[in-house]
Amino acid sequence: MNARAPLTALALAGAWPQPSFVSTASGTSVPYVEAGSGAPMVFVHGSLCDYRYWEPQLASLSKDFHCLAPSLGHYWPQTSAYGRGDFSWEAHVAEIAEFIDALGLGPVHLVGHSRGGCIAFHLACEYPHLVSTLTLADPGGPLQATPQAGAGKLPPATHALREKAAALIEQGEFDTGLNLFVDSVTMPGFWSKSSQGFRRMALDNALTLPKQLRDPLPAYTREAAGKIQCRTLLIDGQKSPRMFRSTVDKLQEWIVQAKRQTIAGASHGMNIANPGAFNRAVAELAS
Repeated sequence: MNARAPLTALALAGAWPQPSFVSTASGTSVPYVEAGSGAPMVFVHGSLCDYRYWEPQLASLSKDFHCLAPSLGHYWPQTSAYGRGDFSWEAHVAEIAEFIDALGLGPVHLVGHSRGGCIAFHLACEYPHLVSTLTLADPGGPLQATPQAGAGKLPPATHALREKAAALIEQGEFDTGLNLFVDSVTMPGFWSKSSQGFRRMALDNALTLPKQLRDPLPAYTREAAGKIQCRTLLIDGQKSPRMFRSTVDKLQEWIVQAKRQTIAGASHGMNIANPGAFNRAVAELAS
């Protein structure tokens, strides 16, 4: 693709450009799209998504930043090829670190959403030299509120719902399983009202959901959050599920240079529901 081409018209037409690929130190070929010039800004997608999720951000923020959105291993467009490797949050942390290194980008403005927020959080902990600023939007994963609480786990009802969704997908009931999962992390009725583009992306990545269930995310702790010394933006939606807002509450307390932006009227997909507010907040942090 033309690395500096605007993406908006192509994405709205349903004709995303072909991605570029970069080979990392471990031999992984990572697909990504990019736009704009300036300070590098890397976007890490969450569950059921890929680089297409970030179109509203690349279309706008590329006016001032060099925006890059990779697709993580096992996700579209390399679903089959990536299926040979391990699917894990730890592998994805290493993959994004190697992606930044392979393109000589660091340090970058790092933006992660949902499961991608967890990956971005741990990348900032483990590879602080690669991260200039950190944005975590509704970061996924359980919360360990106190040292005495033991390993943090998702609430039993949430875990049971996700197991049911994964089982439906493994049985080929993609639409039913995705409806159950997507509504649980956004709001009731979201899946049925989703755009054709979002539904296509989620269907393309549906088989990653059972893999994700077998690889639970680690709990956020005060100790881990204390390792993050860069300027950090925590974003949640006014209507985001309580588990995400609770995590943002604690991370705001634990991360030294953290500030918070709540997107009015939005739920988990706040960067799509209100890209103007989301993009302004990200740009302000990175400026």
